[in-house]
Amino acid sequence: MANRWGLRGQSTLTLLMACLLALIPALFIGWQALDDVRRHFATRYAEQYTLLHMQRILAPVSRELALSRRFADSVVTREWLAAPDDADKRERFFREAEGFRRQFNGDAYFVIHHASGDYYYNDATSPTSRLPRYRLSAEDPEDAWYFSTMESSASYNINVNVDAKLELAKVWLNVKVMEDGRPLGLAGGGLDLSRFLDDFLRDDTAGLTPMIVDARGAIQAHPDRDRVALSSGAREQLDGDTPKLQAMVDDPTQRERLEEAMLESRRRPGEVHTLEASIEGEPRLLTVGYIPELQWLLVSSLDLKTAPILEGRWFWPLVGALTLILAILMAGAAYGIDRLILGPLRRLQHSARAIADGDYGGHLPTERGDEIGELSRAFAHMARQVERHTQELEDKVRRRTRDLEATNAEMAAARRQIDASLEYASIIQRAILPSRQLEAHLEDHHAVLWRPRDQVGGDFYVFRATEAGYLMGVVDCAGHGVPGSLMTMLARAIIDHAILKVGPDDPALILNETDRQNRATLNKDTLPASIATNMDMGLVWVAHGADRLTFAGAKMSLYATDGDALEVHPGGKRALGQKRRMTYENQDMPLRRGWTYALCSDGFLDQAGGEQGFGFGNRRFEAMLRRHARASLPAQIAAFEAELDAYRGDYPQRDDITLLCFRSEATLEAGQPAPAPSTDQETSWTS
Repeated sequence: MANRWGLRGQSTLTLLMACLLALIPALFIGWQALDDVRRHFATRYAEQYTLLHMQRILAPVSRELALSRRFADSVVTREWLAAPDDADKRERFFREAEGFRRQFNGDAYFVIHHASGDYYYNDATSPTSRLPRYRLSAEDPEDAWYFSTMESSASYNINVNVDAKLELAKVWLNVKVMEDGRPLGLAGGGLDLSRFLDDFLRDDTAGLTPMIVDARGAIQAHPDRDRVALSSGAREQLDGDTPKLQAMVDDPTQRERLEEAMLESRRRPGEVHTLEASIEGEPRLLTVGYIPELQWLLVSSLDLKTAPILEGRWFWPLVGALTLILAILMAGAAYGIDRLILGPLRRLQHSARAIADGDYGGHLPTERGDEIGELSRAFAHMARQVERHTQELEDKVRRRTRDLEATNAEMAAARRQIDASLEYASIIQRAILPSRQLEAHLEDHHAVLWRPRDQVGGDFYVFRATEAGYLMGVVDCAGHGVPGSLMTMLARAIIDHAILKVGPDDPALILNETDRQNRATLNKDTLPASIATNMDMGLVWVAHGADRLTFAGAKMSLYATDGDALEVHPGGKRALGQKRRMTYENQDMPLRRGWTYALCSDGFLDQAGGEQGFGFGNRRFEAMLRRHARASLPAQIAAFEAELDAYRGDYPQRDDITLLCFRSEATLEAGQPAPAPSTDQETSWTS
C-alpha cells in the first residue's frame, strides 16, 4: 500500500490528539472541585465569624443586663417606687442610682414609676437630676412600648428604640420591678445605638453583613439603621410593617428553611446553622446562632461573590496557561484531522453531490491505496448501479403516478358524494325541527341552542301546541353522527305514536309509553351488546291560563331560576331503553312569571375544556343559568354559547348539544286557546 500507515494509523494518531482534548472535562471537574472547596471554606468562615461575634456581643450586653437586673432588684429601688413621696427613700435611691450610672457602659440609667407614669432619666449631662423627664400615657402611641412590656409575662426585654421625647436612640435593657407580684415600675440602662452598631455590627469585611434578630425575626440591630424594627422588643405582637428578616428572603421555601434554622438554633444554643437563601434578589450564605442569655439570634449574611475566601493571585495565571495549552492542542488536532481525513472526504463529498445532481461522469479519488481509496472505488461502482436503477425507477414512477391520479380522482368523487349525502341529511334533520311552530306560538318567550357534533346528530327538541296547552321537551338519543340521526328518526316515530295513544298533557305517561314501544321495536336480543338504543328525555306540559307546569324526565333535569334562586328538578335516574326498567312520574310545580326554565342534553355538561380538560359540569352550568337569568332568552342563548366556546378552547366538541329555554310570559299565560294544529304541525313537533 502507498501509505503504510493507512486510515487506521491516521485514526490512531487523531485519537491520541483527541485524548489531549480531555483536558476540557478535567478543567471543568477542577473548577467544580475548586468551587466546592471555596464554598466549604466560606461556610466555615461564616460559622466562625458568627460564633466570634456572638461572644463579642454576649459579654458587654450580658454585663449591662446583669447590672440592669441588679439595679431593678435593689431593695432601695423597690422601696422608693413603693413610696415615691418618702424624701429619705427618694434621696437614698438617687445616690445609689448614681453609682449604677457610673458602672453602665451607656453612662445612663432610667426608672419609671408605674402608678404615676413618671419617667426618670439621668446620664453624664445631668447626673443628679431628681425630676421626671416626662410622664407616660396609655393614650400616647409613643409610650405603647412601656405598657406592652408591663403586660408581657417576661421579667425583662431588650428593646431597640428611639425615644422621641428624649431624642435618644439606644438599645434599652428594660427590667420589671415587682413587689409580691405587684408591678412597681421599670428600670434599667441603655447602650448607645450608633456605638453598639459600630462596635459589633459594622464590619469592613467585604461581602459580610451581620445582624441581630429576636425569636420572631424582628430585626433588633443592623448596619443600616433604617432596617431596625424599633420598639419590637417591647411588643408581644408585631404589625405587618415591622422589619423582619423573613421578609428579606424572596423564596417561600427558603423562608421556611430560615425559620427552621432559627428554631433549631434556639433549641441548640451554641451551634451555628447554615443555609443558602436569596436576600432581596441576591444569593447569600446565611449562618444563624442563638444567644440564650439575651434571647437574640445573630445572623450573618455572606456574599460568596465578593467575600475574600480564596486568593486569586495564582489562580488566573494558571487558568491562562491551561487555556494556552488547550488552544495549541486543539489547533494541532484540527490540522491533523483536516490534512489526513477531512480533505479526502471533502473531495469525495463533491463527487457525491455531482452524482446527486445527475452527473455520473465525475472523477473520484480512486488512486489512494488506503481505506479512503477503497471507499472511492466502491462509491464509483455504486454510482454506476444508481444510474442504471434510477432510469428503471423513473419508468416505474411514471406508471405508478398515472395509476395514483386515477385512484385519487375516484376517491375525490366518492368523498364529494358522501359529503353531499351528509349535507342533504343535515338539511332534512334541520327541516323537521319544530322551530317555526315554537316561533309561531311562543315568539320571543323561548330560545333553542342546537349544535350537533357532526353535520347530523342524535339530539332533537319537541313541541306540540293544542287547544289546552303546550308540550315541549328535549330528547338525547344514544350515539351521534349518522347513527344518532337514524335513532332520532326512529325516536320521533315512537314518541309520535306514544302521544297519539296517551295524549300530550301527561309527560310521565308519554315517557312510559315511549319506553315500552322502544323496547318492543328494538329487540336487544338481536343487536350486538356494543350498540346502545337508550335515550334521555325531558318533557314539560303547560296548560293555557294555568300558573303551574308538569315535568317528567328520564335522566334529564328541569332547571328554573330568576337570577337569585335556582331550582333543579331531577328526572328519573334511568334513561329510556336501559336494561333495568323504571316507572317515570310527573312533577307538578308552580309556573313563575319572569323565571327562566331550561332543559339540556348532557352534551353541554360533559364538554371538555379548561386547563385540565375536565367537563363543563353541573356547578358551572347552574352558575351560568343564574348569572344570565334576567336577560332576554335570545341573549341568554348567545351568552351560553359564548361561555361554552370560551371554556372549550381548542378541545373538540365531544357530543351533540341541545338546550331549550322558555319563560312564563304573556304567550304562555294568555289563557287564549291556541289555533288547532294543522296536519303538518301534528307530524313535525317531535323532530
